Formats: sequence, structure tokens, C-alpha cells
Amino acid sequence: MQPKIQPNFSTEKSYKNLIVAGIDEAGRGPLAGPVVAACVILNHDDFPSEINDSKKLSKINRKKIFFELQKKSQFGIGIVGEKIIDEINILEATKLAMLHAFLDLQKKYKIFPQIILVDGNFRPFAKQDQISEIIPIVKGDQKSLSIAAASIIAKETRDEIMLQLHQKYSQFGFDKHAGYPTKFHVEKIQEFGICEFHRKSFEPIKSSLFGESKILNLYPFQLKKPIDQNYKNLDVMLSLSKHDSGFGA
Repeated sequence: MQPKIQPNFSTEKSYKNLIVAGIDEAGRGPLAGPVVAACVILNHDDFPSEINDSKKLSKINRKKIFFELQKKSQFGIGIVGEKIIDEINILEATKLAMLHAFLDLQKKYKIFPQIILVDGNFRPFAKQDQISEIIPIVKGDQKSLSIAAASIIAKETRDEIMLQLHQKYSQFGFDKHAGYPTKFHVEKIQEFGICEFHRKSFEPIKSSLFGESKILNLYPFQLKKPIDQNYKNLDVMLSLSKHDSGFGA
């Protein structure tokens, strides 16, 4: 039996006297909603002890850690909506969300990380400013605490966005599946059609739109208030953008 992999600071500590940030995303696979990325710097002396890969945490525990991270970490968030996902593909949209998260961190805290640890096998953007290395780590959310923290913030932020979309489009059950292609979600798309937050480049929506099958009632519902493609008008993002707690706060 193999021992459980727990994220730690081993990678971060190998870069002494340098500022290390972790980046991860949530929402590459859903049929609806944005892809969300977070860029996080942890205080090694004061961080939530239960941090782990967001997928391995219960909803209750993940939210609890998320609230702790809001107080104890420095973080930026990047959101790329479904329209851009459809235009440039999900991989490029993920990279863009990661870049936006990095820039948001810089803007909020006037801090410039020198080492960027990224979950995955790609570098989302080119080195800039004071960055000396961008390091992709496969299953990084299981190895690096900074990346694991980013996975939690990205996941919780996206889940909150999808809950707000559920209030406007309860027919699709976004509160249950967060836009992922569950059997229930696909059945509701077949019943009601798609809304403007669905990704038209994803199957089975793509084939349906191009006539291989039929989706009725395209855009059958209207939002009470417009939401731009970067979701900047959502309550959760307004509250997060106002958050400015640092280590010394």
C-alpha cells in the first residue's frame, strides 16, 4: 500500500529568500460557466493546517479552509468566461485565467513573486517582471501547499459563481453539478436548450448546434441584470476584490 501524498512546503523551501506563489484552476471540464484560477502566496508560519488538494476535501471542510485562506494568505483571482473559452479553447483560456490571477495578486498587494509553481504540465505565461522561474508540477495540488491553497480558492470562487447563476437558471441545477456534464445536466439541456453561460464549443452542445442533433429553445431565458463575460458584476467577485488582508494585517 502506497503512502498518501500530502502537500507540503518542500518545493517552496528549496527557493530560500525568494517569494514563491502557487497557481491552480477550477472549471476546465464543465459545459457551462467560467474557468477560474487563483495565485496564492502562503505565510509558512501561519496557514490553515488542513490544506489539501481541493478534490480531496469535503465541501464543508473546503469552505472552512477557504475562509481561513482569505484571512491568512495573499491571493489573486482570474476569471475567463465561456465566450472567450469558445473563442480560444479551454487550454488557452486556462492560461489566460492564470495570468489574470497572477496580475490580480500583484495589483492587490504590490508584491512580485519570483517563483511560480503551476499545477499541470505547462507554463501558462512567459516570465515577466521579477519572475525567475515558472515551474509546472504534475499533480501539484497534491505536492505543494501553495498550489493546493490555490486549488481551494479557485474551486470555492467558481462554486459561488455557479450558485449565483443557479439563481437565474435554476432549470439546469448548477447548484448541484457546477456546470459539469452530469446525466441530469445533459438531460436539462435537451429539455430546455442552453443559456448564454453554456460553452458552445463543448460536446454535446457543439454537435447539437451544428445540426447533428437538435437542441430546442436556444437562449430561452433572459437575465434580469446583464453579467459581463468576466463576471465582474457578481457579488462574490465584488466581495473578493475588496479583500486585502496581508500577513501583517
